[in-house]
Amino acid sequence: MKKSFDLAVLGGGPGGYVAAIRAAQLGFNTVVIDKENLGGICLNWGCIPTKALLKSAEVYDMMKNHSEDYGIKVDGLSFDFNKIISRSRGISDRITKNVEMLIKKNKIERIRGFGKFVSKNEIEIFDTDGKKFDSVIADKIIIATGARPRIFPTIPVDRKNIITSTEAMNLPKQPKDLIVIGAGAIGVEFAYFYSVLGTKVTIVEMLDNLLPIEDKEVSETLEKSFKKRGIEIYTKTKVENAVVKDDYVIVNVEKDGKKIELKAEKVLSAIGVTGNVEGFGLQEFGIEIERGHIKVDKQNYQTNVPNIFAIGDVIGAPWLAHVASAEGIHCVEKMKGLHANPIDYNTIPGCTYCHPQVASVGMTEKKAKEEGREIKIGKFPFMASGKAFAAGERDGFVKLIFDAKYGELLGAHIIGPEATELISEITLAKSMEATYETIVKTVHAHPTLAESIMEAAANAYGKSIHI
Repeated sequence: MKKSFDLAVLGGGPGGYVAAIRAAQLGFNTVVIDKENLGGICLNWGCIPTKALLKSAEVYDMMKNHSEDYGIKVDGLSFDFNKIISRSRGISDRITKNVEMLIKKNKIERIRGFGKFVSKNEIEIFDTDGKKFDSVIADKIIIATGARPRIFPTIPVDRKNIITSTEAMNLPKQPKDLIVIGAGAIGVEFAYFYSVLGTKVTIVEMLDNLLPIEDKEVSETLEKSFKKRGIEIYTKTKVENAVVKDDYVIVNVEKDGKKIELKAEKVLSAIGVTGNVEGFGLQEFGIEIERGHIKVDKQNYQTNVPNIFAIGDVIGAPWLAHVASAEGIHCVEKMKGLHANPIDYNTIPGCTYCHPQVASVGMTEKKAKEEGREIKIGKFPFMASGKAFAAGERDGFVKLIFDAKYGELLGAHIIGPEATELISEITLAKSMEATYETIVKTVHAHPTLAESIMEAAANAYGKSIHI
């Protein structure tokens, strides 16, 4: 007999499992279907395990290059690459098990298998051999199947020599040299990690800067920091192809009209993602797909089939775990008939966990000017922060962009220590439509890095005390 549910969630990543838990809290009889461990790419092969790798690199970098600045002398410092990888995998395993416990705690049925639509209300479940072993019927269904790295024919990923982020965090041996194609968050994080450990790293980016969606000043500051580390950077550079030859890879690029041949032991392809829309019976069933992503109404996350919804990376940018979770919660609350304001995609923080860290929310200076806005810009360098000085983390700055007429906070950009933590204060301020005066008049604890936000706001109006 087929099992029936109020809601079936296809995919157990940070969109799917969060949607399932919120649905259970609201009284929906819920099932979550995923052939892999819960947590999706984020917990298994993305957000969490990469941060474990980056922390290992940060600690090693600090001890190797800066310990004596703190009066600490270290002799015979070394690292074990395999233990670094093992620690990362162990952390991922523990967190995914915690998610399984949360699903159980909330009395959500968990089916491990590959789900495929056979009607608008029925999903058949298959095992790893492609054999059907179960089937569920649900009044409503959420598709949360995520995304995967985009593969280009000219850069043929073989997962051995030309790899994706999944292989990059689980290599059996540290490569002597690495070419990273793509300078988005994934690319620069792995570039930082491997360069700290001694791998010769080269970054190739088609657009003008590293982290091309970030504010230009931030990108330029990061580029200077990376070059100091010995990372070779090719921006405004087109990759023509990548060819495996013996035990290395040749990458042919074009920059300023000149052909250049680059060579490395490994090549990391980090040039975007595409939605996981194949194999689930979506096209056969008539669910509308646009440019590799499911098309939805962003008010309710409803597809063109009324009882079927979609959230997270499978519906397109921004491809962020916290966005998927927010969409999942919003989606099920609307199903329940609760009042839920639409997600403001202009108030979504973006974070890059290299060193120095980068974080932002809202408009860049360029975007604000393109919209014809009259703006005021406030900056505060960490070199003027007492806390940053004491911590030995003086590189970078906070940059805030305000509407000149009303003082509304339009955007914020941070590069420097704990940027990915500091951005939350500014995101809250922006979501509450804070003005520069609100930020300046909020008394910040001293000494803290967060004071730099207050000082940057004051600087926009010529009132900063410490610069």
